[in-house]
Amino acid sequence: MLPPRILLVDDHALFRSGLRMVLAAGIAGLEVAEAASLEEALRTAMQEPALVLLDIQLQGLNGLEGIALVQRKWPHALVVILSSELSPQKVRLAIERGAAAFVSKAEPVDKILAVIGQLRQGLPVAAAGLEAADRAANAQPLLTPRQSEVLDLMCQGLSNKLIGRRLNLSENTVRGHVQAVLAALQVSSRSEAGFAARQRGLVA
Repeated sequence: MLPPRILLVDDHALFRSGLRMVLAAGIAGLEVAEAASLEEALRTAMQEPALVLLDIQLQGLNGLEGIALVQRKWPHALVVILSSELSPQKVRLAIERGAAAFVSKAEPVDKILAVIGQLRQGLPVAAAGLEAADRAANAQPLLTPRQSEVLDLMCQGLSNKLIGRRLNLSENTVRGHVQAVLAALQVSSRSEAGFAARQRGLVA
């Protein structure tokens, strides 16, 4: 069983405070240190944290970039990435870079404590994060009928101007629909949208 020494790195003071109270209530003999950035974390007075809870979105170096730095300073510490979003790409990247687990901030308190408990006992939990991310990725996005029409025409290679003519919409309106479609599919380009849409059976 790993000792109950946890370093919590998150730039939101309110979240850190809340999580600290949760951890204190759920882990006997807890010793916890807080930091608002990776730079501050690496200067902590805590000698050997057993677990480092690392927010993925930090000012300066982000959590993904910081995994290697944390492991270099504390080779035996397990890194748990905390994130407000659960994307398969980020989960896999975190695990590939050496994170022991990836936890969504939206998870119930019991789930976060369970992950920490499993890690302290030496049980692997990274796969659970990947499964949750895959479920989120495979969930069908909620598109309006109009957005579905725009997506279909996007996949046919039509420009915003041509989509507007086809659907009798202004180019600005089409641009708004395109951005909404990209966001719903969690992609950043029209080509990625086409690939994701075909993969999920949203277009023929």
